[in-house]
Amino acid sequence: MKICFVRFLLLTVAFISCLFPTALQGQKVALVLSGGGAKGGAHLGVIRALEENQVPISCIIGTSIGAIVGALYASGYTSAEMEQLLQSEDFQHWVSGILDEKYIYYYRKEDPNPSWITTDFDFTAKFTELLPTHLIKSHEIDFRLMELLSPSTAVCHENFDSLLVPFRCVVSDIDSTESLVLGKGDLSAAVRGSMSIPLVFNPVVIREKLVFDGGMYDNFPVEAAIREFHPDVIIGSRVAQRYDKPDRDDILSQLLTILMERQTDTILFPRSVMIVPNIPAINLLDFSKTARLADSGYTATLRKIPDIRKLVRDSISTTDLTCRRSAFKKREPAMLFDSIHITGLNKLQERYVRQILKQGRQVVNLEELQTRYFRFIDEGYIKSIFPIARYNTKTGYYDLYLDIRKTNRFGAQFGGNFSLGNVNEAFLQLQYRLLWTNAFRFTVNGYFGKVYNSAKADARIDFNTRKPWFAELNYTYNHLDYFKNGTFFFDDKTPNYVIEREYFGSIRVGMPVSNSGKLSLGINYAFTNDKYYQSNVFTRNDTADQTSFNFFSPLAAFELNSLNRKQFANAGVRLLLTLSYINGREDLLPGSTSANRNPVTQYHDWFKFRLLYDNYFESLGPVKFGFYGECVVSNQPLFANYTSSLLYASPFQPIPESQTYFLPAFRATNFAAAGLKIVVRIYKKFEYRLEGYLFQPYEQIRENHEDSTPYFGPKLTDRAWMASTLLVYNSPLGPISLGVNYYDKQIEPFSLNFNFGYILFNQRALP
Repeated sequence: MKICFVRFLLLTVAFISCLFPTALQGQKVALVLSGGGAKGGAHLGVIRALEENQVPISCIIGTSIGAIVGALYASGYTSAEMEQLLQSEDFQHWVSGILDEKYIYYYRKEDPNPSWITTDFDFTAKFTELLPTHLIKSHEIDFRLMELLSPSTAVCHENFDSLLVPFRCVVSDIDSTESLVLGKGDLSAAVRGSMSIPLVFNPVVIREKLVFDGGMYDNFPVEAAIREFHPDVIIGSRVAQRYDKPDRDDILSQLLTILMERQTDTILFPRSVMIVPNIPAINLLDFSKTARLADSGYTATLRKIPDIRKLVRDSISTTDLTCRRSAFKKREPAMLFDSIHITGLNKLQERYVRQILKQGRQVVNLEELQTRYFRFIDEGYIKSIFPIARYNTKTGYYDLYLDIRKTNRFGAQFGGNFSLGNVNEAFLQLQYRLLWTNAFRFTVNGYFGKVYNSAKADARIDFNTRKPWFAELNYTYNHLDYFKNGTFFFDDKTPNYVIEREYFGSIRVGMPVSNSGKLSLGINYAFTNDKYYQSNVFTRNDTADQTSFNFFSPLAAFELNSLNRKQFANAGVRLLLTLSYINGREDLLPGSTSANRNPVTQYHDWFKFRLLYDNYFESLGPVKFGFYGECVVSNQPLFANYTSSLLYASPFQPIPESQTYFLPAFRATNFAAAGLKIVVRIYKKFEYRLEGYLFQPYEQIRENHEDSTPYFGPKLTDRAWMASTLLVYNSPLGPISLGVNYYDKQIEPFSLNFNFGYILFNQRALP
């Protein structure tokens, strides 16, 4: 009987020690972790060294990155797991505001345009309310912290003393200009508040207070540890005193220095040990060096173990730690959601969000939720969203609480291109967005330049069904004046006085077929009018030929696009397949220089298939290779004269600048073309690009010089080359490029160009 009682007592003691790690300890050892951005990777090495030397951690308190590490450790994550997380590419994306490509729905994206700056505004708001409050979008880090820490919040019932290790989180209350120490509530929200670096991340509301980075008022919370835990021993890990000395050329460093109070970096506690790892100069959010920093913290801690052992007599084995972690983790409920509570939206908008996130299901798991959650964010209708997951003991599921702030309904984009040549243009786009039971978007834009002018009005509605789809209606005007960009006008007999005008409307419906792919069906109805001379021998008194082509064109298109930039991409792939039918009437009104003065009216119809493939392969060091291919197959007939036949033939324009030239050698009704691209990363955002393309028409369009009538030349002859060599700097506003382009079969085949911005146009009438 006695033996059974002893065994029962020992098992009870072991069980209590697993669930309550500090219950049987004679000493209370508090670990204090400072803030310091990415430098906090050194904290991981500190924890690893303490555990390997069996130094017990009874309680932990942290600020900013110290709060992240402390909360993860208190939730049962090992130092190895934390190191793997912080140095991962995913974590770097989270803190940089880069949304994972797998959550981006390409079919929701607008057509690429030459915008540099995108902003939104409200006519009733004050100017100061329109200014950005942060540089980095925190959508993904907010969700990931919820994912990582909500299960442990459920276990501790929002009491941080009941975590695997009792924990405190330090945040800064701007209104009272003092620090707050959080020991209750949602753990992910507390940590997110503690890392809200001013101007970098948006602040968080906790207890109806707007809170920022805890390092503003208490970057090394020793005094808070004493007040909260009354420890016997304090071990402090300090990776940064305060933000670095302000840089005269870095406005962010200057503002942070103003905002951060001067604080003590020492421990005024008799039984304490300070650990100061050797930290190299590192960017605030560069977590790529986490492993190196962890080793530094590990080494610095090993040097302090003799001093620590003079104060800490207790020990805890690796086996006991593993036992306690396992027992704690087993109590974490799986993340399944059955209820969604939303603030910041009206009832119809709440219904829209719930439909997206749950799609009529009673319960959704985390994987299903996150995909729909980030796709909703990527729609562009919200400014901020903050998630909290609370476990409901009655239902056995989590309730998801979303605090959402919509974007202003009105948006604007500004941009264009500045060139030392003639390819200068300004771009302005205005947009009105409405989130209702479905999502509406109304857009107007304008291009203003010497060579290209355009205006477009567009209305789109996205239907929030289980299989989403959209309907879009737009009307576009395009005006291209190739004569104003003719660098070889006086010596070349090729016509350069060519002015194209297009007026067309289109209706499209489409749906996603993958994250980066979409399928669309549509119909265009267009009126085009082109003015041109058949040669460059004319006077001011002469009148140009005019060709009008009235047509309609139903079409089907499949597009896959994961290119990382809208111009000068160096990663990703684009695949475009279009099948269209064109039916219309050609009207030719000859000018004074035409050999045939009789007007011509004729009807045309043809089918056209187009394939475009643009792909960048894996890097070989700083070098990346790309392949570009394009093919057009049609039964398109010739028009009334040579120039009009060229104008309505399909152009090959893989180089941005080539879109601004009328190049007869690169136009055909049927062709195949391919080229290779080499992109060399020189330094950070500087790249050198070398591109070369071969264009092979099936039958080149040729001219009968007696009367300018067209005819097809021999099959598979008349191939032409195009090449480009560029130095490109991808600035935050847009690319800056300097280089030389080569166009085969021109009197002056070389063109020197300098551009700042994008050479991108609205869609053309002919698909």
